[in-house]
Amino acid sequence: MRIANHIPNTITSMNLLSGVIGVIFAMEGRPDVAFPLMLAAAAFDFCDGLAARALHTVSGIGKELDSLADVVSFGVLPSLMLYKTMPGESAVRFLPLFIAVMSAVRLARFNLDERQQTDFLGLPTPACAMVCGSLAYYVQASPDGALAAFLLRPAFLSVLSVLLGLLLVSGIPMFSMKIKKGHSLLDAKRLVFFCLCAAAVLAVVLLRENWSLAVFLAFCAYIAVNLAFFPFTVKNNE
Repeated sequence: MRIANHIPNTITSMNLLSGVIGVIFAMEGRPDVAFPLMLAAAAFDFCDGLAARALHTVSGIGKELDSLADVVSFGVLPSLMLYKTMPGESAVRFLPLFIAVMSAVRLARFNLDERQQTDFLGLPTPACAMVCGSLAYYVQASPDGALAAFLLRPAFLSVLSVLLGLLLVSGIPMFSMKIKKGHSLLDAKRLVFFCLCAAAVLAVVLLRENWSLAVFLAFCAYIAVNLAFFPFTVKNNE
């Protein structure tokens, strides 16, 4: 077997390794380390597919390994980061773990769903993970801000955990950020999303907030744009 055949799976394994190490730091209450590891996992997740297509080594085992890695890096890791961020000792503190369970369900469905070759049905696990990871990072980096105080409210974190978990297994169409054949970077949803991302970055720079807030706002915008366009998608399919 050619060495090139092992390159995509090696990249996927780095995704998994980043997620596992991230879990260790998340349980130690270190989102400042866990979130960069999540970003590294996302970079590996983006590159493994590119490598597989470029080297013509797309395989069934690669697809399964990718999903197993994603369960850890974008399911278990973000849920534990929110779990450690949730204040108090009440039972609601465990609600973020709902995200890990729904992530596993979503990834299992994804492997069997032939309709999700270009875009997605339901919230992609990396997008969900970025919302959770950036929030945990931000509230540690800027604990004295009014926004951090709001984000740390158990009620907000509980609702967010349930909402994200439900979106993961929903059938709402959501566009892919990976550039694939047949995609248009200038369709309405992507154009609105890119504009909102630019506005979020500009606001964070002008307000001198931590960079992680831009990530949080960008992925919240991703969810909002897809939800806003959902009624039009349903109408067009009728």
